[in-house]
Amino acid sequence: MGIMAKKRDLSKIMSKSFSTKQSFGDKLAETASKIFHVFDNKLTVMIVPHAKGKVMNFQTNVFAMVLGIVIALGVLLSFIFFNKNAINSSAEISRLFTENRQTMASLDELRDENNNLLQTAKRFQSSLNQSLSLLGIESQSGASNAPLANGDLSSLFSMEELATGSVREAADIRQLTSYLEGAVQPIEQIGKMLETQNSLFSDIPSIWPVRSAQLHVSMGFGPMVHPITGQWYVHKGIDLSTWRSGDPIHVAANGQVVTVAYDMGYGNNVIVKHKHGIYTRYAHMNTIRVTKGQFVSQGDVIGTIGNTGVTTGPHLHYEVHIGSDVVDPIKYLNIKVSN
Repeated sequence: MGIMAKKRDLSKIMSKSFSTKQSFGDKLAETASKIFHVFDNKLTVMIVPHAKGKVMNFQTNVFAMVLGIVIALGVLLSFIFFNKNAINSSAEISRLFTENRQTMASLDELRDENNNLLQTAKRFQSSLNQSLSLLGIESQSGASNAPLANGDLSSLFSMEELATGSVREAADIRQLTSYLEGAVQPIEQIGKMLETQNSLFSDIPSIWPVRSAQLHVSMGFGPMVHPITGQWYVHKGIDLSTWRSGDPIHVAANGQVVTVAYDMGYGNNVIVKHKHGIYTRYAHMNTIRVTKGQFVSQGDVIGTIGNTGVTTGPHLHYEVHIGSDVVDPIKYLNIKVSN
């Protein structure tokens, strides 16, 4: 009995489900039929001209009308979209064209500057070779004759076959680089020579012991009329004056102070011993700022201009001795421009 009841219940459930599915399918078919009938409705479109003319009419249905409207809207929207893109593309092309013209103008200017720089480098190379020849230094002339020898593409190009454009500019830059690289070693050699010469100049009295815009030589070296006695005598140095006392006196070269004294004629005076048997004397000083035995470097202040001893006014009497000989200090001062 229980089994039969269960079978009846299952049968009822299945029939109800089938009926439900059938009713849903019927409703869907009914809805589709209504939509089809709506789109299948006939329409008559008439075109009536204002002036006398033939009236035009044609028949269609709702589906064709809706489809035509959708297609027309699609075409219109596509036209608007592509027209907007075309306008943007045109503006971008115009901007790129303007930038290209500016870039070309800058490139032409760069080419001119590059050419001027290369010509300057050639003049520099020529002047450098002449200077090296005078100094006895071998010039690196091979660098200018083979400007592309160090380049990775040197085997692909030659100066006669280079076309205008970026390849030529690149070759000019490589040539300029070669000029500069060839000049490095000679300039270093010149620097070493100048360093050696500066060391030599520091050991000889090659700078003016007084530095002032008012400095002048009040009395030169050699036979002179004594300003006090009026007699001819040999002036053993030069007198440097600024028309005032107290201006600093600089030692003319590296050396050692060997004399710090007062003399009736020279007044307060200092003698410095330098290399190569050279001595310098500084006389008529107002104050002395060094002591005997002290080592001094070229340019150090050793005292101030004064009016001690036999003088007619404040000045520095400056002498240069080589061994027992007295020489004109101007000859040494003309070796090098004073600092």
